[in-house]
Amino acid sequence: MKFIHAADLHVDSPLRGLDAYEGAPVARIRSATRLALMALVDLALSEQVDLVLLAGDIYDGNWPDFKTGLFFREQMVRLTKAGILVFIVKGNHDAESVITKSLPEAPGVHVFSARKAETVKLDALGVALHGRSFPEKAVTDDLMPGYPPALAGLFNIGLLHTSLTGRPGHNPYAPTTLAALCSKGYDYVALGHVHAREVVQEASPRIVFPGNLQGRDAGETGPKGCELVTVENGRIASAEHVSLDVVRWHRWALDTTGMQSLDDVAAGFQSLAAEHTAGLRDRLHAVRVSLHGESELARLEAAQPGSLAASLQAAAQDLDGVDVWIEKVQCSEVRLPLDRSLAAARPDAVGDVIRLVDELLADDAVLSAWARQALDDMKDLPRELSDAHPGQWDAAQWREALQAAEASVLAHLGSGASGAETDAGARP
Repeated sequence: MKFIHAADLHVDSPLRGLDAYEGAPVARIRSATRLALMALVDLALSEQVDLVLLAGDIYDGNWPDFKTGLFFREQMVRLTKAGILVFIVKGNHDAESVITKSLPEAPGVHVFSARKAETVKLDALGVALHGRSFPEKAVTDDLMPGYPPALAGLFNIGLLHTSLTGRPGHNPYAPTTLAALCSKGYDYVALGHVHAREVVQEASPRIVFPGNLQGRDAGETGPKGCELVTVENGRIASAEHVSLDVVRWHRWALDTTGMQSLDDVAAGFQSLAAEHTAGLRDRLHAVRVSLHGESELARLEAAQPGSLAASLQAAAQDLDGVDVWIEKVQCSEVRLPLDRSLAAARPDAVGDVIRLVDELLADDAVLSAWARQALDDMKDLPRELSDAHPGQWDAAQWREALQAAEASVLAHLGSGASGAETDAGARP
């Protein structure tokens, strides 16, 4: 017996904000969740699996129209016409109270009840499946106590959408413990909700978050896909992660220390691309690049803002045989060569800037208060851009912005900012 375990498909996730990026491959990125699901179905057919298990968040929320539901149903029909059965538990994004539209059920697709946990026996395969869907988005109770115990003589699989004991970046829905999962006597527990792949426990039972099927932004980097599991004589014979993403998100860091020109930056980026995309030429690579290090390039960036980002975008255009889109360039950590302790003692504008920045960076509360005061006269942004208002930033975003501002100011102050001279220099 062979099965696929996947979760968090988020089909037709809207991916808002892409239109604001000049040259962004919007259509390719927005179609990625559909293409990844099609790749999952192709895998199931080629591997001739018996079951496909989907552990919640099939959709990103209520359908704006019927196109999303019809597309998903079409893919399920491809499976069931080949004799592959599909079992689904609903999660927080596709809970019964969230999805208000409906379509005729596809034969061979079983959605577990949201009222209580239930069991489906497949005697021909020697399998028992146990699961429960979310009745509403915010399920804060532990659902595992209501799950039935394993059935003797069968390979038992539990499906659950859960945060377990908590995972960073994920709401604490249907919280439960490893002990609670193990107490049921199952052989495999198919989890969903957490977007990073995690093998919680290797065996007795094997417990896995497969991660989401397709990364959606720079916070969801690396390979994305599903688990392919083979069972022989009632035991797991093999289990592997299969990458299915069609857009691979990355975060790359480039050290600019000692670089003198934009050509140096371009060459450094191309080396990173060759390292990180080797053997992965069949997908789009969406990259967020962080530049750091002490370099005279900081002065060029201050004089011509956007120079570093443009040089990287030009370097991406020159790549041969690999498709790379640069989603964002962060260069606040590129600084002029500077002895900070000596510069802070200077009686001029350079010293003033460094002392102020050091004071603000030393205490997040002080930085936050200073920032709020600076924003007092700032007008509200349009509603569609309200999430980008600096008033919504956290401490890390304020530190990044402050460091970027410091680098820009020091670069504008001229050559004296890079040394330890004590002459007053030109004040702003």
